[in-house]
Amino acid sequence: MSVSPFAPKSLPKLPPVDGVRIASCEAGIRYTGRMDLTLVAFEPQAVAAGVFTRSKTAAAPVEWCREHIAQGVARALVVNAGNANAFTGMKGRDAVGLTAKATAALVGCRQEEVFIASTGVIGEALDPEKFTDKLDDLVGRLDPAPWEDAARAIMTTDTFPKLATRTVQIDGIDVVVNGIAKGSGMIAPDMATMLAFVFTDAPLTQQAAQTMCEQGVEDTFNAITVDGDTSTNDTVMLFATGAAGARGVSEISETGDAGGVALAGAIEDVLRDLAHQVVKDGEGASKFVSITVEGAESKNAARRIAFSIANSPLIKTAFAGEDPNWGRIVMAVGKAGEAADRDKISIWFGDIRVAIDGEVDPDYVEAEAATYMKRAELDVRVDVGVGAASARVWTCDLTSEYIAINADYRS
Repeated sequence: MSVSPFAPKSLPKLPPVDGVRIASCEAGIRYTGRMDLTLVAFEPQAVAAGVFTRSKTAAAPVEWCREHIAQGVARALVVNAGNANAFTGMKGRDAVGLTAKATAALVGCRQEEVFIASTGVIGEALDPEKFTDKLDDLVGRLDPAPWEDAARAIMTTDTFPKLATRTVQIDGIDVVVNGIAKGSGMIAPDMATMLAFVFTDAPLTQQAAQTMCEQGVEDTFNAITVDGDTSTNDTVMLFATGAAGARGVSEISETGDAGGVALAGAIEDVLRDLAHQVVKDGEGASKFVSITVEGAESKNAARRIAFSIANSPLIKTAFAGEDPNWGRIVMAVGKAGEAADRDKISIWFGDIRVAIDGEVDPDYVEAEAATYMKRAELDVRVDVGVGAASARVWTCDLTSEYIAINADYRS
């Protein structure tokens, strides 16, 4: 599997987040010669928030997190790669329970204060004994620094680790927001994406954290697609340790006050950065494509039209072939089921207007559009001519390597 052409030349160095310590290791769950298990420990005042897949076949770790997220207290996060622990029946639930029990005993907390996430192959039983004996070693190696290790340990078919950080001033004091994510295929989020975790030392109430998490994913992880498939394990979680409170930062309970707005903006920036990295690491991807739909009846209508374009195999293969086939975009607008005026539709590839008022632009030059399509990052804009609402989503192309990766995924 070739490394994504969008892989960063150097990874960002994430600063410590007060109240967060991390350790990762090779547990041999499915992979050999690479890390696949991460433990994150939090100070007692940390709160947790999260959004999870709406899939009707959600994995056991998702069910566990959903059950305990409302109580809002977090002392530990355990993440494994290689096995999704999805569609595993009572064995899956038992594996989650045993993992939480073992972690709680080592960290010194209640089991419901341990959050768990898994990613990898669906339908294979996860034996917790393969890694629970590693937890004692991880607890002994907890450290504020190894963010890159954690990002690598949650990867499956990813070709590079995904990290992002922002620093924001609240009450004149620096507050840190760090994030890691994994995702490459089976990406069409419905409340979240494969796995993403954001950490801050800001003092937040659980309700404020939950609101920021829900609002933060709306135009980030919920606005991306690689292949149109929603995972059984989609999870985005936000952990706030509150440690910045000791440095003079006031507790944030309202997302609309100055501190709440500033922090929510930083969290959304981190989520967007991570979401874009997921698309840029889409399995076999060679193009990163922004699709904007304007002139729609509502934002939801604009988003549905945009996803109709972004998920079309015909359009995605045209991107791969660097073909400015705008007729396929007209097709995708029409099949979306939302209002669109055929005789007012306009389409742009970058700054090149290829169609206006329902027909080819009289000044359109195919060679110019073909040259534009050779770029690694593309912007497509469509005006459907029925309103004033707009939405943007991000996608990638569909290449033969995507087929090769997924044909051999369990081999």
